[in-house]
Amino acid sequence: MNVERYMKLIATSRPRFWLYLAGPALVGAAYGIDTVAGLMRMEVVLIILYFLIPANFLVYGINDIFDSKIDQKNPKKKSKETQYRGGIELPILVILSIILGVALMSMLTANSIPWMIGFLFLSWAYSAPPFRFKTKPVFDSCSNILYIFPGVITYIVVSGSSPPWLAIIGGCFWAMAMHTFSAIPDIAPDRESKIETLATSLGQMGSIVYCGSCWLIASGLFAMVDIRLGILLSIYLVVLGVIMLRKIEIGVAYWWYPRINAIVGFLLVIGGLLRIAT
Repeated sequence: MNVERYMKLIATSRPRFWLYLAGPALVGAAYGIDTVAGLMRMEVVLIILYFLIPANFLVYGINDIFDSKIDQKNPKKKSKETQYRGGIELPILVILSIILGVALMSMLTANSIPWMIGFLFLSWAYSAPPFRFKTKPVFDSCSNILYIFPGVITYIVVSGSSPPWLAIIGGCFWAMAMHTFSAIPDIAPDRESKIETLATSLGQMGSIVYCGSCWLIASGLFAMVDIRLGILLSIYLVVLGVIMLRKIEIGVAYWWYPRINAIVGFLLVIGGLLRIAT
């Protein structure tokens, strides 16, 4: 394999989005542990590493394989992201990622295994037939709650119990908003390819209102767990307000979010660790 092909294969996993899965896993561990040493438990380290790279090849690899034709009309694939053009390497990596995910279950607690099964199922069903949730409005948004499953898994593994349900539901609304916001720049190419999504159904303004509503609910639910968490999550509403007031293109603002999510995730982890120290 030449270097260029290797780099394109790595790019398939969306390195700028790696923390979208690994971040929640780290946050879940930070709030579930009783001592900082708990972060260094072998199973916790392996879970976080799985969600850092292999899981991203799983989620985005399946997406690119089954979207290879329609991606030809997506401008993001010609600039910020790569387009799958065939080859056996990516399907092999997807299969290996599934195998690793199944193998990881041997290290999980019984009450965390259903969440791992749910993650593997939604990762496949979002893009692949017969479900292909990404082409079914509402289901496309709701199925992206898979992004909070890593956090639930690590929290359960280190604590033995589930996170507060208000936090789980709040995380689901956060993930639903993130998905639909990311789909707004794709409205035109999706409509051209006759792909139905919640964003194509609501249109740009309707999708923005939906995202704002989901982020508002998320921050409210987190505030009921801890007011500081609610204040932190409200940053998404502030950023959305700035985007609207300054009339910034969603296609431009969309690329802010890897940094925004990294900052929010970092502050959440620090908050979880400070909880132990105080």
